Amino acid sequence: MSENPLRTESKLIHSGYTPGNTEPRQLPIVQSTTYTFDSSDDITAVFDEPTHALIYSRFANPTVMAVEEKVADLEGGAAAMATTSGQAATAFAIMNLCSKGDSFVSSSEIYGGTSNLFTTTLAKYGIEVIYVDQDAPEEEIRAAFKPNTKALFGETIANPAMSVLDIEKFARIAHDQGVPLIVDSTFATPVLCKPIEHGADVVIHSTSKYMDGHAVQIGGMIVDAGKFDYTNGNFPDFTEPDESYHGVVYTKDYAAAPFIIKARMQLMRDFGAYPAAHSAFMLNLSLESLDVRVRRHCENALAVAKHLESRTDVFNEVRYPGLKSSKYYDLAQKYLPGGASGVVTVDLKGGREAGVKFMDALTMVAREVHVADSRSCVLHPASTTHRQVPDDQLASVGITPGLVRLSMGLEHVDDIIADIDQALNAI
Repeated sequence: MSENPLRTESKLIHSGYTPGNTEPRQLPIVQSTTYTFDSSDDITAVFDEPTHALIYSRFANPTVMAVEEKVADLEGGAAAMATTSGQAATAFAIMNLCSKGDSFVSSSEIYGGTSNLFTTTLAKYGIEVIYVDQDAPEEEIRAAFKPNTKALFGETIANPAMSVLDIEKFARIAHDQGVPLIVDSTFATPVLCKPIEHGADVVIHSTSKYMDGHAVQIGGMIVDAGKFDYTNGNFPDFTEPDESYHGVVYTKDYAAAPFIIKARMQLMRDFGAYPAAHSAFMLNLSLESLDVRVRRHCENALAVAKHLESRTDVFNEVRYPGLKSSKYYDLAQKYLPGGASGVVTVDLKGGREAGVKFMDALTMVAREVHVADSRSCVLHPASTTHRQVPDDQLASVGITPGLVRLSMGLEHVDDIIADIDQALNAI
């Protein structure tokens, strides 16, 4: 990442691609699977040093790489790697550190798809997840670590629990245990929070959410802070020769960003979950307006949350970290001073039945398995994203049977409130 003195709003527009004389103003779409070379020696050279040249679009493409550079710059990281989905980004982040027989510690309040990945899929490959209450005292969280633990994981703003992670506390615990902290900052985006500034070592995003913002393309991103010491004895895969790639030693040969280089040269090379150039082009267009959009999402969410907080007749609880009544208000002011995302969750007194009725009664607010769209949308997690979680376990991940997730779009806030009110009256 180059030293870029620009502010976030300007980086969103200018970082990653700087056209030269008579070159396209907009980021070009390089729609090609492969690249040509002048000689066999040139091909051999790039296989010896793939980070300096393009080989194949399964793991590198000029259009995608420009967006990777932009997001790394936005987060204050050393390097980034795009993926075809947020799930792929999460899986790669864990698999880059953990092998069969290893474990990692995670906050229990995470996205349902991530929970399923951790609990079911990674377990089949011999990787154990150990869940902790992120609000627990440090001593209790430290006690969850084992000798084979390789990482600590959490979400800046938990989906859909809307709890706020104390990033500095988690970073302190992780580093004392000799492992990196991975933070999913999808709901915050670099506009609201930069986890690396608070000690995170790896930041991941589902770019399908606010970064895209229009329900157009699925994608993910992994950002390497380039600061963690993988030579501490816990990560031999980083410090010993990689026989699958000419004996490369990642901490020696790529000391500036060993995490991302290893992920690209091993996981992306072998799994190929790399975005198409056109998807990266669309993402780059959306990123240019991210700051303006996210701030409007936050304004609408806070206004709706304040309005709904007065409806004690129908709600047990309204969750939004920007509310002064929220137990996460102080953490939100510390880590998210510009806003706490565009998502509000409400717990209806009528439970699961009331939640479903409310969702079905909405007219403008769309029923979608999505958040962070320009259009407001709604979902009942207990019957959708967390359907695989038994009712008796839902509470442990911050979800009640009557919990409804509302994602505030960019519409006029009065129209959003009017639709929500009429739906509540219809229950």
